[in-house]
Amino acid sequence: MKDLTQTDADVLIAQLGTAARDAALTLAEASSERKHAALISAADAIIASEGAILDANTLDMDFAREKGLSPAMLDRLRLDGARVRAMAEGLRAVAAQADPVGRVLAEWDRPNGLHIQRVATPLGVIGVIYESRPNVTADAAALALKSGNAVILRGGSESLNSSEAIHAALITGLRQAGLPEAAIQLVPTRDREAVAAMLRAQGLIDVIVPRGGKGLVGLVQKEARVPVFAHLEGICHVYADGAADLDKARRVVLNAKTRRTGICGAAECLLIDRAFYAQHGAVLIRDLLEAGIEVRAEGELSQIPGTVPAMDSDFGHEFLDKIIAARLVDGVTGAISHIRRHGSGHTESILTEDDATARRFFNGLDSAILMHNASTQFADGGEFGMGAEIGIATGKMHARGPVGAEQLTSFKYLVTGDGTIRD
Repeated sequence: MKDLTQTDADVLIAQLGTAARDAALTLAEASSERKHAALISAADAIIASEGAILDANTLDMDFAREKGLSPAMLDRLRLDGARVRAMAEGLRAVAAQADPVGRVLAEWDRPNGLHIQRVATPLGVIGVIYESRPNVTADAAALALKSGNAVILRGGSESLNSSEAIHAALITGLRQAGLPEAAIQLVPTRDREAVAAMLRAQGLIDVIVPRGGKGLVGLVQKEARVPVFAHLEGICHVYADGAADLDKARRVVLNAKTRRTGICGAAECLLIDRAFYAQHGAVLIRDLLEAGIEVRAEGELSQIPGTVPAMDSDFGHEFLDKIIAARLVDGVTGAISHIRRHGSGHTESILTEDDATARRFFNGLDSAILMHNASTQFADGGEFGMGAEIGIATGKMHARGPVGAEQLTSFKYLVTGDGTIRD
């Protein structure tokens, strides 16, 4: 399906949305056992389909190279046996979690005889718009299903073949568990008009989750007429305090930047306390340089051989590449001030052995995720024990941080009386 008109796209999304709403009614009443069975069967189908999934990914990689995608984006797109198995394990991990639907969040009795419960309930229909990473197809579907939601998936144009192969395995899981296939739908076109139609789909889609670069997320936040869970950028900071343990700091800084440079949890700025620098010198900078990282350094740090003088625009920039900005600051107060000015509210880490300083860092910042002596690369729902995540939310309404199955629920009030009337 190519070159959709606005009308064509609206009709397509209306068809998918109507089917999804019908499926959501079934899912809202589906037993925990049936949802568990669907996820386990889907995981088995992904393992059985590994060859087909990798063949499809080869086509996508060729297409992406022709488009000139960056090495970081190609890494996001690439699948291998280990990544396929990780997708299956993610499905099994989500399956093993407690069912978030029907949880009693609070309950109380009123003097008038009413018994009131606040109970978790599905959101309904979730639209997920994402770039590159085909594993999001499995992660998003698993979390939506676990939380009793139907989902409409619109992957990036470069990952369509991979997503279709993964989607086929997910449908196998639904079919074997006796759940409606429309519970997990994949938009069958690369045409961008379909994205715009999803953003207009009030009454059909209850929430949109964009997962991708600043361009995609910014477009969604600007144009969506339905609620959005999203983060615009992952401008993550690591602050090495004067009371940091040197060995811990060296390990964490390297991991935060180099483990995978193209993910939203990668460190983009290193802040070094002047007290740390006076004691340990340029060791953190040298470690990064030796690891092949371009260090864009300011002030005194720019005198370190091998660094590149930083521009103002390097601070508050999401590189998603083998590049990091670096600056000296005056203690935790200076670090907090810098992050408040340049951060995106995603993830920040402090390296210190002083618990009081760590508490100041935690209390002084309002990012969705704050870490103490740990790599920012842990900003991931799987690492938080959620099995998987549908994205990282940096807003302050409803969901914040990794969005797992629990975060894909709302709640309703169940009120029980005994012929009770109001005076």
